[in-house]
Amino acid sequence: MSATLAMLTIGVVPIREVLPLLTEHIREDQITHISLLGKMSREDVMEDYAVEPGEEALLTMLSDLQPAAVSRSKVERDLQAVIEVLDTQGYDVIILMSTAQIIGMKAHNAILLEPLRIIPPLVASIVDGHQVGVIVPMEELIPAQKIKWQVLENPPLYSLAHPLYSSDDELIAAGLELIGRGADVLMLDCLGFYQHHRDLLQKALDVPVLLSNVLITRLASELLV
Repeated sequence: MSATLAMLTIGVVPIREVLPLLTEHIREDQITHISLLGKMSREDVMEDYAVEPGEEALLTMLSDLQPAAVSRSKVERDLQAVIEVLDTQGYDVIILMSTAQIIGMKAHNAILLEPLRIIPPLVASIVDGHQVGVIVPMEELIPAQKIKWQVLENPPLYSLAHPLYSSDDELIAAGLELIGRGADVLMLDCLGFYQHHRDLLQKALDVPVLLSNVLITRLASELLV
């Protein structure tokens, strides 16, 4: 197998957690991870990606493991520039590992996977009328989530738990809250959540739990076979 894959993130994402899903099909040395902002200091990020009047903001995790609001237009501009470089370098697949409201990036040679374009309709086809409960790390993300999940037949319910700062008990409590309000499928829609969190919820609550990064990574792995 000579396929190559690039994983492109905006901020800090625990890529090590999803690598085992890919290395079933591709050697780790054939995978490259590029983070647009993840290696920059907060000061540099806020200088280069400050939200100007009239610009939309998006939230991302920086190297200090704290969220920051950055300019969507500046991030989109520079993500596209990175994708163009990766495209000329001959990568077969490029994954944009982000749950942010970003769509419309272009690659001419590589297969470009954008989670926002793929995951909502995929989840909608899986849950098919069930009541979804979405766990997100911050309340500020819920307005964007409501736009994202308009494809679901039943508007989802929301609860808060943070993959880095919430305990296992707090994550389970967030899931219980959603089930108590009628959810029968849970969605962990933040790339900071990984299989430990999904397995914890499924064992404790006995409900199906979907995980954004697993869905997009498994799709990528199919393209590498």
